[in-house]
Amino acid sequence: MIKRYTLPAMGKIWSIENEWRTILDVELAACDAMAELGEIPAPAAKNIREKANFNIDRIHEIESVTHHDIIAFLTNVAEYVGEDSKYVHKGLTSSDVKDTAICLMMKQSAEIISDDLKKFREVLRRRAVEFKHTPCIGRTHGIHAEPMTFGLKLALWSAEIERDIDRVEHAKKIVSVGKLSGAVGTYSNINPKIEELVCKKLGLTPVPLATQVIQRDRHAEFVTTLAIVAGTLEKIATEVRNLQRTDIREAEEYFSPGQKGSSAMPHKRNPINCERVSGMARLVRGNALAALEDMTLWHERDISHSSVERVILPDATINVDYCINKMTGIIDKLLVYPEKMLHDMDRTGGLIYSQRIMLEVVGKGVLREDAYKWVQRNAMKKWMEGEDFRTNIEKDPDITKYLTKEEIDDCFNPEWFLRHVDMIFERFGL
Repeated sequence: MIKRYTLPAMGKIWSIENEWRTILDVELAACDAMAELGEIPAPAAKNIREKANFNIDRIHEIESVTHHDIIAFLTNVAEYVGEDSKYVHKGLTSSDVKDTAICLMMKQSAEIISDDLKKFREVLRRRAVEFKHTPCIGRTHGIHAEPMTFGLKLALWSAEIERDIDRVEHAKKIVSVGKLSGAVGTYSNINPKIEELVCKKLGLTPVPLATQVIQRDRHAEFVTTLAIVAGTLEKIATEVRNLQRTDIREAEEYFSPGQKGSSAMPHKRNPINCERVSGMARLVRGNALAALEDMTLWHERDISHSSVERVILPDATINVDYCINKMTGIIDKLLVYPEKMLHDMDRTGGLIYSQRIMLEVVGKGVLREDAYKWVQRNAMKKWMEGEDFRTNIEKDPDITKYLTKEEIDDCFNPEWFLRHVDMIFERFGL
């Protein structure tokens, strides 16, 4: 038996079939509204709703002659409806139905993305709690800085995803609009009440003013929001990739039984899924640039944006939703190595405690510049000559003039750096 590929929910939204179905929904809602207002016979609206349909191959056949997709669609619908088709698209222009349908599809896409981001957030929160008190080294510029916990990394990502959810919800609101106002937005051949009724039925808000099209700053905000979400995902993916490097290997992607890392080298365990997310994020950023370019149209409308949106809207939404689900699985099964984290904390021989030593000396009344100089010269001996940092600190006359051995010992306690972790987690309700 042939296994059939099932199109994911996001892919279904942007399928050719669903796009025409959504456009037909707009046309039918307009006919219903006209009938409600007495502008077309109610029996005609009922007949249109019962009979209206389309065939994609037939639309393409007609379009090969008309070179106009909406006219080809309407011609095909008329073949199903018959005489009452004269009421379909009455007083409307192509962008009335196409733009309203696209906005509805963007709204539906945003709902899926928002729901999937919430699932990802919960995975991050769960694993943040799991590693809340797991010490690891914090790195700035890629160089060991001071102790932190692995749970803090996960909580940080969770907080950013929370902001991404808010961004997506806002972007959804921006694009949840419709427009049925005619050729240049003046309602010259259509009752404005029809727009209100149609948008209400579709769960959209009428735009206050349009030209022939809904203005593309809305679409640009939607796609740039997706680019920000993709940026968050790439940020997380990049950290996992760095942590999986052989010389660090504090965490890594799950490596399933039977998985292969290289066609040449049997030992390889590569962060291929995170690399995939990093690469796909670049595509979404490109989509965002294209969406920004689409904002500028000639006068009340040209068609330069249309071909772009046929690519970037399906690509960006499907891409981002795929990456969210991919990263959710990566973090859910992420392999974490606390022992290696502890090992790496000790790799610099205590250099990571330099600030605390300096501040303890400053606390005794020494100028900060002097304390910095005293601690730094011992740190440089460790970096450049391999001398033991702690031993040199304990025999430095300038430092031991102010700090006892017990006080120096206390400076090398990593727990001191982690004493506020619980407070930070409480901010997130964790």
